Amino acid sequence: MRFKDRYMAIRELHEEEGFPIILLCEIAKVTKSAYYKWLNRTPTEREVENKELLKEMIDLHEKVESIYGYRQMKMNMDRKFKKKFNHKRIYRLMKVAGLQSVIRKKKKRYKSSIPQQVAENILNREFKAEKPNEKWVTDVTEFKYGLSKKAYLSAIRDVYDGSIVSFVFSHRNDNQLVFRTMDLAIDILEDGEHPLIHSDRGYQYTSREFKRKIDKAKMTHSMSRVGKCIDNAPMESFWGTLKCEKYYLRKFNTFEELSKAIDDYIYFYNHNRYQERLNGHSPMEYRTMAA
Repeated sequence: MRFKDRYMAIRELHEEEGFPIILLCEIAKVTKSAYYKWLNRTPTEREVENKELLKEMIDLHEKVESIYGYRQMKMNMDRKFKKKFNHKRIYRLMKVAGLQSVIRKKKKRYKSSIPQQVAENILNREFKAEKPNEKWVTDVTEFKYGLSKKAYLSAIRDVYDGSIVSFVFSHRNDNQLVFRTMDLAIDILEDGEHPLIHSDRGYQYTSREFKRKIDKAKMTHSMSRVGKCIDNAPMESFWGTLKCEKYYLRKFNTFEELSKAIDDYIYFYNHNRYQERLNGHSPMEYRTMAA
C-alpha cells in the first residue's frame, strides 16, 4: 500500500470510527508527523479537480438514475469541464465513489408469421448511412406493467444518427400501431427523401396495407431473414438500451406512468444522451450538424 493510501485510510478510520491517530499510525507503520504533514498539505491541482469531478459525477449519477457507465460519464464530464478526460481516470473515480451502471438483459422471442408480402434483406447489415433519412429501421417491442398487463412500443430509428424518428405506444400490438408510426415518420420527410426502411417479418410489416404505404411514399422495403435478429441490430440495440436505462429500473403500475417514462426517455435519448460514435454528440445534435 502506498503512503498516500495509508494516510487516507487513517483519516477515514479516525473520522468515521473514532480510532486514535497515534494507534492508527503505528498500525500503518507511518510516523505521526508524516501523517499530519500530509493532512495539512496544499492539495494538488489534480486532487482539486478530482474532487470537483466526483461531485459532478455523483450528481449526474443520481439525476440519470444510475444508468451511465464510465463511457457515458466521460462524455458528460468532457462537456461539463470543456476538456478531454482519460477514460481510465473516470472509471477509477467512479469505482472510488461506488458509482455503477444498472444493467439488465432480456431475451427477445421470435414469433413466426404467415407473410402476405416479403422483401429481400437489402440493408444486408450495412448499418451506416451518408445522410439523414437515407436508411431507417423499425420494430415493435413489448412491455409489462401492473399485474402482468401488456403494452407495445413501435418505433422507427434513423441509421445515420441513431435518432428515433417516430414512435407510438399502445395497449395493442396490431396493424394500426405500426401504420401510425409509419405515418408520423413519413410526415417529416422533405421532397426527394425516400428512405430504405428495414423491418423483421412480423405480420404488420408483411401486410399488403403496409406495402401500399411504403410504395406511396416511394420507399424501398428491406426485411430481416427468418429468425435473424442481428439483421435489425440497430433497432434491437435501442430496445436493449431503453429497457436497461429506464424500464428495468423500476416497477410501473399504470399504462400512463409507463407511457410518460418512455416519452421522457426517448426525448432524453434523442437530445441529451451523448454517443461515442457520434463524436460525443447527441443524435439530434449530430443530425442538426448534418443539416
